[in-house]
Amino acid sequence: MNKKRSNTLFIAEVAVFSALAFLLDFAAGIISLKIWPQGGSISIAMVPVFLMAYRWGIKGGVLTGFLLGLLQFILGFSQIYTLLQGFIDYFVAFSVVGLAGAFATLVRDSLNKQEKSKWMIYVVLGAFLGSFLRYLCHTIAGAVFFGEYAPPGQPVAIYSLLYNGTYMLPSFIVSAIVIILVINAAPKRMLLQKNQ
Repeated sequence: MNKKRSNTLFIAEVAVFSALAFLLDFAAGIISLKIWPQGGSISIAMVPVFLMAYRWGIKGGVLTGFLLGLLQFILGFSQIYTLLQGFIDYFVAFSVVGLAGAFATLVRDSLNKQEKSKWMIYVVLGAFLGSFLRYLCHTIAGAVFFGEYAPPGQPVAIYSLLYNGTYMLPSFIVSAIVIILVINAAPKRMLLQKNQ
């Protein structure tokens, strides 16, 4: 694939997957609004970011995650109380999900060698890395900017760890399962096409 065509494909896929991630997060946000009043939802919005990370590496994942945060900000579906909180909770938190791309080469190589258990492990490890880093961002922002919501006597850091863990752990688990199902069902070329 020539460089110009590859760049065009990359830009188009980032745009489509960012929009898909936004729609998935928007749908989950509507359903969970009353469960997590300070923000958060059990969502598979990270799935498109992970898929881009495994297909294009860190660059594709981070850019897709960043655009997801930007879409939430621009379209007014974000809960921003201060500029720094908004930056951490949306731009940084969703961008770091794309660092799952650190496992892209391992996933592609395992797919090429038809080592199913290996690529599944690498997919889960990448999803864990991206989810954990996002969780850290939300936890830090929660401890600094949402401490007033902690129950009396509960340390703010513990409150933020628990609050954000209630939706991030299930989101990680569901996203990892969906990614494995998508990669297993889709032609392996979905992730390998970039190198051909």
